Amino acid sequence: MHLVLVEPEIPHNTGAAGRLALATGSTLHLVKPLGFSLDEKSVRRTGLDYWKDVDLRVWENFDELLSAHPHARIWFLSTKAKKSAWSVEFQEEDFLVFGRETKGLPEEWLDERAIRIPMKEGSTRSLNLSTSVAIVLYEAQRQVGQLK
Repeated sequence: MHLVLVEPEIPHNTGAAGRLALATGSTLHLVKPLGFSLDEKSVRRTGLDYWKDVDLRVWENFDELLSAHPHARIWFLSTKAKKSAWSVEFQEEDFLVFGRETKGLPEEWLDERAIRIPMKEGSTRSLNLSTSVAIVLYEAQRQVGQLK
């Protein structure tokens, strides 16, 4: 699996996504601009002692990522999506794309590949980014049988 965080703003959410990527054997893709530094001092200060082991790719923009993976099967996660993540049949090399904590993904990306995490109507606007990553990643991993 491939986790993609587009313009993440909060280092702890990205750190949690990195830990999830490591725990599941997934690749973590970060699309710039980032709201924090990835230099060694910053990573050490935030307690990410496992960061060196994460399969991490950093991209200047989303188009650069797409150019490097022209045949990628992409799912855009958004609270604005109509289709539930539970209706998707995930595949082993899928890209799960999550937007910024404050703005989500651009609306023009929300096509038939946009999916949402079901939530009780009227309960909350959204879930924390790292929580959302965990929910969808583990459902995808469950479906493809990568974790036993």
